[in-house]
Amino acid sequence: MNYTVQYYDLVLAVIFGTMALGAGVDLLTSVALPTAVTGAGLIAVAVIAHGLFVNGPVDGPDDLADEVDALN
Repeated sequence: MNYTVQYYDLVLAVIFGTMALGAGVDLLTSVALPTAVTGAGLIAVAVIAHGLFVNGPVDGPDDLADEVDALN
């Protein structure tokens, strides 16, 4: 099976990485844990916003108008 890393796999990895980095900043510096995790969380929010709004999971506006048969 040939699995290739997709864009959203990288988004999830970056979210985890930024939160881990926030915890690491707390451990390695004198910055408090809530401050470090909040700063890392803001970076994670920016990555999520990019994944949703800049490089969204649709090909174009026409995809947004399609009805979902599974919910009917």
